Amino acid sequence: MTRKRTVAIGFIGATLDRVGKGANRWNKWRPSIGLCQQPDLLIDRLELIHGTEARDISLAERIRADIEQVSPETEVRLQPMHLRNPWDFEEVYGALHDFTSGYAFDTEREDYLVHITTGTHVAQICWFLLTEARYLPARLVQTSPARKRDEQTQVTGTHALIDLDLSRYDRIATRFQHERLEGLAFLKSGIATRNAAFNRSIEQIERVAVRSSAPMLLIGPTGAGKSFLARRVYELKRSRHLVDGRFVEVNCATLRGDGAMSALFGHIKGAFTGAQNARDGLLRAADGGMLFLDEIGELGLDEQAMLLKAVEEKRFFPMGADKEVSSDFLLIAGTHRDLRARVAEGLFREDLYARINLWTFELPGLAGRREDIEPNIDFELERHAREQGRMVRFNLEARRRYLAFASSSEAAWQGNFRELSASITRMATLADSGRIDEAQVLEEIERLRRAWGVPQVDDGLSDLLGEAVADIDLFDRLQLQAVIDICRQAGSLSEAGRRLFDISRQAKAQPNDADRLRKYLARFGLSWQTVRGD
Repeated sequence: MTRKRTVAIGFIGATLDRVGKGANRWNKWRPSIGLCQQPDLLIDRLELIHGTEARDISLAERIRADIEQVSPETEVRLQPMHLRNPWDFEEVYGALHDFTSGYAFDTEREDYLVHITTGTHVAQICWFLLTEARYLPARLVQTSPARKRDEQTQVTGTHALIDLDLSRYDRIATRFQHERLEGLAFLKSGIATRNAAFNRSIEQIERVAVRSSAPMLLIGPTGAGKSFLARRVYELKRSRHLVDGRFVEVNCATLRGDGAMSALFGHIKGAFTGAQNARDGLLRAADGGMLFLDEIGELGLDEQAMLLKAVEEKRFFPMGADKEVSSDFLLIAGTHRDLRARVAEGLFREDLYARINLWTFELPGLAGRREDIEPNIDFELERHAREQGRMVRFNLEARRRYLAFASSSEAAWQGNFRELSASITRMATLADSGRIDEAQVLEEIERLRRAWGVPQVDDGLSDLLGEAVADIDLFDRLQLQAVIDICRQAGSLSEAGRRLFDISRQAKAQPNDADRLRKYLARFGLSWQTVRGD
């Protein structure tokens, strides 16, 4: 196995590293040079941060040259950083935060150390805070002159990996809050969601994502965004250097029999008929990363037992193997089922449910988050623009009509957000000149109604009301259609009124059925003559 390279990051010691230019400097302990002289700590690369004044640059060049003499295997990269006041907490933290944000960390090939011996106390505190918050995927290292009187040890000094107990600093509280808000927006893909319950869940998910490595369970109907959210959690963890492996997703509903065991846990050659080659399996593919098991409730009991062992012990047996393999992965599970009921029915292991139920979050379907439909429409239009390179917008009236329908109780949204995405994609694709007009919206509304099995009104109603029919609730449309049918069958306005008000008219001394019907039709801008086509 290839050894990871060790990379140290630290300030140049403005006092301790500056001990003169003559030969006598080799008799003095210098922390940056001493770090590269440790017999049991090989520094492959040193990122040496220094000031931008001429004397600082000259010192940095001299330290690099001296390190080349005592540790030729160490590459020294000079990193100039301009600090007006190295004791200003906010300035130093901001500069180091920008440095770490722009640094290309490669945690698969390199281990990182932060040298906190040099630099001001403010810089040391900032290093700690950035490392503790995982903006730096590093450990802290401190060097010091040796207490022994041995000459060589006195010059090289010693080193120790340490932990610090620091007080909190209110000056940077707003920065942490800003980063947290960025994390929340990232999980929601920048969508300004308005549903209070969903926003509370996202806030908790963000905290768990950056503070815990325990399994997470997402419950919600198909299309509610479980897979999408799981990937965003992974990407958030990866941005904080909490994982460096892959994101592996599998729909457990597609796994059956020996194929399920092999897909998840792998197999050795000859494990079963047709197993001509060994297979690693998805759990091993997720080593160091995250495994998302969607529809985990569909897994067989045998697979559940092996999964529990893999989650708890990070080890398992591939099919046909007599030797365990290891895989250290984070787990997110998704389901649309009630796993408690599955446990009661004997279809899901109670011990596995207990293991994945530490952090459970319910994602409501689109029908339960109607206030979030509008921002999701904008999100889908922006996504279509990114993917197709073509910006599409609604005409003002077209947007009003579509939003009114999409947010109404008539809109079933059986496929949830996935169905909304498909609806917007259809209209955006068919839009001419980058504009979705009212005709397209009306066509899409009817398409959705047919897909949901919503009873259709007679075309004659559209002929009478025109585009205004889109503003009428389904309840009123169905009632109005029935009234029009009776009007067209009756010989007069009074006859139609008597048939329509056949029960309530009996309680009136003067029923006046014709007037009641005339007023009802007028609510929709209709008259007896219009309805009859006279």
